[in-house]
Amino acid sequence: MASSSSTDRYAANIQGWNIQQVNTPPQYLGRKTLPIKRADAEPLTREDLQYDLLYYIFADQTEAFVDYLAPTRPVVNFCDLYVNALYNSPKCSKVLKDKMVETPAFAIEFAKIALLTNVGRINTTMAFFPEMKTALRSYHPVPSLQKTDGNLQDAPRIKNCLKAALLPFEFKTPPPSSPAEIIEKARNGQVPPTSVVNLIFVLSNSNHAMTVAQKHFDPPVEFLDLFLPINLSSLSRARVFLWLMFHYLQGPDKPNPFDDEYSRSHPGRVPRMIPLSREEQAQENVDPLDEIEWGKRMSALRSKFLRELVDEMEQEKRRKKNPPLPPPVAPSTSYTAQEMAVIRQARAQRMEDPRSRGSSQSHEGRSHGYTSYESSSRPLPQLEPFRADLSGEDPNQERTMLQQAWHVINSTDPLEDSDKEEDEHVRLDYDRRLRVLARLRGKEPTPEPEPQPGSSSQAGQSTGRLQHVQSWR
Repeated sequence: MASSSSTDRYAANIQGWNIQQVNTPPQYLGRKTLPIKRADAEPLTREDLQYDLLYYIFADQTEAFVDYLAPTRPVVNFCDLYVNALYNSPKCSKVLKDKMVETPAFAIEFAKIALLTNVGRINTTMAFFPEMKTALRSYHPVPSLQKTDGNLQDAPRIKNCLKAALLPFEFKTPPPSSPAEIIEKARNGQVPPTSVVNLIFVLSNSNHAMTVAQKHFDPPVEFLDLFLPINLSSLSRARVFLWLMFHYLQGPDKPNPFDDEYSRSHPGRVPRMIPLSREEQAQENVDPLDEIEWGKRMSALRSKFLRELVDEMEQEKRRKKNPPLPPPVAPSTSYTAQEMAVIRQARAQRMEDPRSRGSSQSHEGRSHGYTSYESSSRPLPQLEPFRADLSGEDPNQERTMLQQAWHVINSTDPLEDSDKEEDEHVRLDYDRRLRVLARLRGKEPTPEPEPQPGSSSQAGQSTGRLQHVQSWR
């Protein structure tokens, strides 16, 4: 309750406000300083938000508003009207909608922070999650409005959601942009004349501040003062706000359920607001200890995140300034056909009998090979003699195609010419491959292969593998 001196001043100035009666903080005297100003990671207190005002606005149960988006309900209270407008915004994400349905308390918390964004108290540089990296926004914990586990998003997303919160017919034609247009539509029977979100945008517009103040308020108060930390009771300011919402959304000619004696006797004027003394004002919007501690923890979490982010950025700068040396490039092992011929010849010469190394043919080929290789920029590689690995193998046992392939890998020098005479295993392997190809082609090889002793039908009878391949025909 107001003090006796305040009550006397209030009674003496019933027809108008005394300039000393409302103490607006100096930082909010200009329209450009309306948004809350806080450093990064600094919590938004209840006084910053005017939490008691928000509580009385959304706790009011007076069902007086027609909700165009809820045709099954004749009238709703302001809380349901505003939350439903946000929920039906095309810019409201599915995740946010699901959370609002799942946790109604979060829906009201989100609506309160959205209302502050709607009137301009929360500007688009604010975010409400500590892992935010961009330098264009600042993080602020909101202990009084983050009691659920929902994400309050950031101010730009909230603003986009609000801008799109129009009535269905307002997407085809522009919504009204002045208080006079809204009143005219309401008087013509269009109820509601616009969405509640658009109405608040219009009333908060600085171009209409003077018009709205002169029409509804006693000096020096205007619409945006309702959301500032001034010495007027939160309950009376909430009543004035709801009175304005009904006046414009339902029409000025209908009985306003938020009227008081002064507004009834002065049509168009808002109900009287109760001045507070300093002591009474200090009793409103008090932060509980648990909210203070939670705000400190979130601020510390934000500071830790920023330190880690800065360290990561510094390490990245150092890596760019001093990039790691590339690994040493292994010498190339690819050679030209001429170099390969020289390598093969050199290996063959090392493997020959020492008595034949002095022959004219060997000397000539060697001389010619080294002469051509010396023109290359690379030295002759020192290759180890190839050593075949035939351990654990029975040369008389017939091999399958897989065993023959493994035998070739372990026993054949890849640098050696392959035109020398091979053994019976190689001929058998070739014969098997040929028959597989013939089966795939559907006809015998052309021209017909020459018959060899010990092969053909006899080989087919002696090997189960060939019998299996021949059975594919």
